[in-house]
Amino acid sequence: MDLQGRCAVVTGGGSGLGAATARALAAAGARVTVLDRDAAAADTVAREIGGRAAAADITDEAQVELALTQAQDDHGPLRILMNVAGIGGARRVIGKDGCAMPLADFRRIVDVNLVGTFNVVRLAAAHMARQEPLDDGERGVIVCTASVAAWDGQVGQEAYAASKGGLVSLTLPLARDLALHGIRVVTLAPGLFLTPLLHQLPQEVQDSLAASIPFPKRLGHPDEFAALASHVVVNRALNGEVIRLDGALRLPPR
Repeated sequence: MDLQGRCAVVTGGGSGLGAATARALAAAGARVTVLDRDAAAADTVAREIGGRAAAADITDEAQVELALTQAQDDHGPLRILMNVAGIGGARRVIGKDGCAMPLADFRRIVDVNLVGTFNVVRLAAAHMARQEPLDDGERGVIVCTASVAAWDGQVGQEAYAASKGGLVSLTLPLARDLALHGIRVVTLAPGLFLTPLLHQLPQEVQDSLAASIPFPKRLGHPDEFAALASHVVVNRALNGEVIRLDGALRLPPR
């Protein structure tokens, strides 16, 4: 799909990988809506790239539907969805106090990363399916964001790994289900990237993390994630696939 003039929505677009993706799509000519729970962050990025901002929680059906409708009112038929929004968190099943991990902690991460992503996918796919087909009968492209933790979850990452593993498992059936409507689905699984969260760590910790990556021996750059996300849109042969973007990294237990 040609990016020029296409309506695109980027969740989690107010910072990190999402902001880089919004910038890359806009630079390629897409008309981008930056969707983020942080309204100020979404507005900052939207102003920078000449897009529009939408404040929404991806787990809230009404907020997401409103954001998608407004995006199309401003930018035309929805063609591209980049699901980048998500949260992290690590907590051992049994804490130092001998108590079990609160079930609410597990539910919160799975609800945002897995259920929230699916909420946006289902609503966006319904809009895409109503559009006129483009070349090869294509109507839309959906990209989701998992993590290498889906395979290499570390100690305390049960909730996070489960949520991202769910997205990995969801990819192929989504692609098969939506093939009837000409909608492609691909999931990216980044490794260690220099996001705002890692920026907060001491430099020696960042250096230690970078040293664990076989090659290139550095943290990933958000624009590298954005470049791959953009390529998925333009390469019509990519569908139903999960792509690791990690410099051959395999996470250790801790």
